[in-house]
Amino acid sequence: MPKDHLNTVFKGALILSISSLVAKVLSAVYRIPLQNMVGNTGFYVYQQIYPLYGIGMTFALNGFPNFISKLVAEQPDETSKSLIARRAFHILSGLSLVVFFGLQLGATWIAAHMGDVNLAPIISAVAWMFVFMPWLATGRGYYQGKFLMGPTAVSQLIEQVVRVAIIIMAAYFSVRLGWDNYRMGTWAMSSAPLAAICSSLIFTAFSLRYLLAPAPAPTHPLPSYRKLTKRFVIEGGTLCLVAAVVILLQLVDSFTVMRGLVHQGQLPEVAKALKGVYDRGQPLVQLGLVVATAFSATLLPALTDALAKRQPIEFKRQTQAMVHVSLALSMAATVGLVALMPQINRLLFGSLEGTTALRIYIISILFAALITTYTSVLQSLNEYTAMIIGIIAGLATKVLANYIFVVHYGINGASTVTVLSLAVMFAVMWLGSPEDLQQVLLESGYLIKLLALSAVMGIVVVLSCHQITALVGPILANTRGMAGIITVIGVLIGVLVFVAGAVYARLFTIREWLVLPYGKRLIKAVAKGKEHHS
Repeated sequence: MPKDHLNTVFKGALILSISSLVAKVLSAVYRIPLQNMVGNTGFYVYQQIYPLYGIGMTFALNGFPNFISKLVAEQPDETSKSLIARRAFHILSGLSLVVFFGLQLGATWIAAHMGDVNLAPIISAVAWMFVFMPWLATGRGYYQGKFLMGPTAVSQLIEQVVRVAIIIMAAYFSVRLGWDNYRMGTWAMSSAPLAAICSSLIFTAFSLRYLLAPAPAPTHPLPSYRKLTKRFVIEGGTLCLVAAVVILLQLVDSFTVMRGLVHQGQLPEVAKALKGVYDRGQPLVQLGLVVATAFSATLLPALTDALAKRQPIEFKRQTQAMVHVSLALSMAATVGLVALMPQINRLLFGSLEGTTALRIYIISILFAALITTYTSVLQSLNEYTAMIIGIIAGLATKVLANYIFVVHYGINGASTVTVLSLAVMFAVMWLGSPEDLQQVLLESGYLIKLLALSAVMGIVVVLSCHQITALVGPILANTRGMAGIITVIGVLIGVLVFVAGAVYARLFTIREWLVLPYGKRLIKAVAKGKEHHS
């Protein structure tokens, strides 16, 4: 690959990574004020239907655009690229219309199987988003296939900003005008098609030129619609499945948690509120995953470059750095959030309800981050079998066990099954990955050092929080303001203990330290300290 072209690819990947990071943070953060404004039951109403939106946007943002970009990149000239994009648009249009009519006609049936027929109008509202999925996925895929990441990045940010603004406005008017929770949910989910329309405008010129104008004569043979559809189902479907793992688990929750709680003996209104409490874990896991995967993702271009240049030793080093950084950050985020959960729950959501369930749910960060990292490496190696088997095994675990665990253990049971499902997914992926990739996790005592360091950090943070609580007294410690102060102090103590322990135990190589923020400064400071003492 020419150096100039490689630089273009790296810059494009950086732009897309930054926009994805901002979009992910927005997607996680807005749900905290939403829950505070509409309460547990209002949050339940929104979160019950959210997985349908999440799956649609995953298809439009990650799965199908990545597959279409591959199709476009395979074509030898501009005419072939535009024609393959046109065919992809036609196939996606057929698929999206099937989903749209399925959701519209089956809204009441779906809502009834979720245990709440009042959700039907909200399902109908979110269904309209699928009408715009072909425009978004094809436009993004076409430009990504030409290594132009700007349009995708801009459309991604527009979609999130518009959607979040409409949701917060819906929550505000719901409180101000006294709307019921289902009317609020319908308006909030109407943000999905409205945001899709706004982000689709970025691709207006592309659509007019390549999708709606008369098709030019082909310059090279193109795959038939039949072959292309088959590739869409197998290759595109695989990418979509990988990208939507966590959301698919949430979809299972939408069909089982509320019904399981009612079967347990809870009144429907109590069950709705408890599901809303359980759903508090989702934005926390999303934020944890952003932290855990953002910095390791910066190694992806170097990984791709090493693979393209056929440098197996460099590829292994980059893979090791990526896995080690992701695992360390996800472990630190998981242990820190578990240790601080009572204070975080009080600070963000105003109560201590569901603290145990949230502590269990938070462990998802660890396995979800590892799954994300391993799928990135396996995709670069074109190893899909282990991924697919792992995802199917994990989803089967969730589907088969969730309802039973909820009936017996409530929302604690749902949290446990989510963690168990992700653990099964990762275990199957790890066992099915090449031997070199398996060894990355085990070599040089890294895992033992990390577990010991994380345990020490967790104990120090818990003891520090208990000490502060004892000093200020239980009444003051139970306020949101003091919970915020204790959380900030706990985070600072946790970071200091973890970083100091990582340096002392030589947890990371120099390459791995350089990936982390301020890693270069820390290496220099440690080197100066050694010189001073020698």
